[in-house]
Amino acid sequence: MCRVLKIHPSGFYAWIKAVPGKRKIETVVLLEKIRYYWNESNHTYGSPRIYKDLRECGHRVGENRIAKIMRLNGIAVQRAYRKPRYKASIPSRLFPNTLNRQFTAESPNKAWVIDTTYVRTLQGWVFLTAVVDLYSRMVVGWSMKTSNHRDGVMDALFMAVKRRRPSSRVLIHSDQGSQFGSDDWKRLCERLNLDPSMSRRGNCWDNAVIESFFSTLKKERIRDIAYPTVESAKEDIFEYIEVFYNRKRRHGHNGWLSPLEFEVRKRAS
Repeated sequence: MCRVLKIHPSGFYAWIKAVPGKRKIETVVLLEKIRYYWNESNHTYGSPRIYKDLRECGHRVGENRIAKIMRLNGIAVQRAYRKPRYKASIPSRLFPNTLNRQFTAESPNKAWVIDTTYVRTLQGWVFLTAVVDLYSRMVVGWSMKTSNHRDGVMDALFMAVKRRRPSSRVLIHSDQGSQFGSDDWKRLCERLNLDPSMSRRGNCWDNAVIESFFSTLKKERIRDIAYPTVESAKEDIFEYIEVFYNRKRRHGHNGWLSPLEFEVRKRAS
């Protein structure tokens, strides 16, 4: 081999016995940490979020270096296909669009958004309803039902109110789904001290935050798979929302803090 490559044998053996340099040793350590955070996120973290995790743990390293290590070792974000969206603009006759795409809130329990999406299982569809607080993007209420009935949205709303116990009226924004236009929904909002707001028909951008959450859930966890059972879907989505998303997942809106950590730090400041 040395003859073919035209190198001296002594140089070859010196290269084999050479002690790894400091930077190479650091790269090995970093690669191990990167794999740990990447696996902990269920392969959904890219270099920006892994960079934040490493810096928080005391590693002095640049994001570009992390991105290079990930690229050279085949570590990449795994996401599902993104469904195209189409735009329409028909205002609701039931409730005004009070939110009007004001997707930031200065304090908790000022404005919530709610919507329902469907999850495929081998036993049939499961309908997931979620309520997100615009202050921290925390999922404050959710429910999963085997039918797209208004009970699902009402249960999710009950959970949100029970958890957060708002001291004043809360704006609750939805699309124009039939569940949100029922008399039961209107009476429930009055009973729970909530002010309903509705998107224009077919305009997903009017409720972009909850749409973004569902998109993130499907890209990071569901990924176009079919759960074997309804129970397995409920267990996995519970783990994603309550263990990972609310408590661990870094969110750009929160300065790369998780929703829970963001609220904790804001209360302490």
